[in-house]
Amino acid sequence: MSELSVDHLLGIKYITKEDVDLIFKTADHFKEVINRPIKKVPSLRDITIANLFFENSTRTRLSFELAEKRLSADVVNFSAASSSVKKGETLIDTVNNILSMKVDMVVMRHPNPGAGVFLSQHVNASIINAGDGAHEHPTQALLDSYSIREKLGEVAGKNVVIVGDILHSRVALSNIFALKLQGANVKVCGPKTLMPKYIESLGVEVETNLRKALEWCDVANMLRVQNERMEISYFPSTREYVQQYGLNKKILDSLSKEITVMHPGPINRGVEITSDVADSDHAIILNQVENGVAVRMAIIYLLASKIKQ
Repeated sequence: MSELSVDHLLGIKYITKEDVDLIFKTADHFKEVINRPIKKVPSLRDITIANLFFENSTRTRLSFELAEKRLSADVVNFSAASSSVKKGETLIDTVNNILSMKVDMVVMRHPNPGAGVFLSQHVNASIINAGDGAHEHPTQALLDSYSIREKLGEVAGKNVVIVGDILHSRVALSNIFALKLQGANVKVCGPKTLMPKYIESLGVEVETNLRKALEWCDVANMLRVQNERMEISYFPSTREYVQQYGLNKKILDSLSKEITVMHPGPINRGVEITSDVADSDHAIILNQVENGVAVRMAIIYLLASKIKQ
């Protein structure tokens, strides 16, 4: 298979296992490119990409921007946090204004679940969802799986636990879809108040005891507690959360086997993981960042090649 089955990347639930394999194979190639002295390829010289961020994001936006520039695309950045959207302009107006500038692809982060799908039905450009509310964040899930594959050889059959605030996390949902699609076993771990009601219907087990979860897993993906999405308190105090669900070096060293630790960032050091874990050999957090650029290059390149046809 040499092309994606979709024209947009709106969520993991819309793509196939073959799509994932193709993205990873393409990312392998781009990873080699990123590590050359000259890091650019002229692949997308005639493609214009707009980055539309209706929510603040430093890491994801920079990663996309770098990926686009490495492919020699023309890039338009639009931060809606400081734009006419505040003056009441609608999503469709904003986008149509940007499309009238002849944009081929839109990378969008938006606080409303389904914003990317809505957009793909109304505008004539390829859409990449860079996070929609607490719904999906497909490129993060793909770079996470890619990093597991790089570290452990494959994703199929591996035991992965996602720890923390599952309820508010688009990373968790996309990761569950992506890991299940590739044949991994998935558990989630955290306070019951931070588990969505429907979680078990996704074929995922809930484990409330962190140590049990860690003894079971090959990979622990530690999520931060998303205080900015919480209108009420979901657990008594940060200190209590840390005691029950924080990962420190002492716990890591006491496990019966070595596990791999991941984190989508930004890290709240001393809450979900301590600095000595984040900076240890167990952690592949910086590999995830590097792989993020290669995986996003692959996705942009594969979607763009469908535009050109």
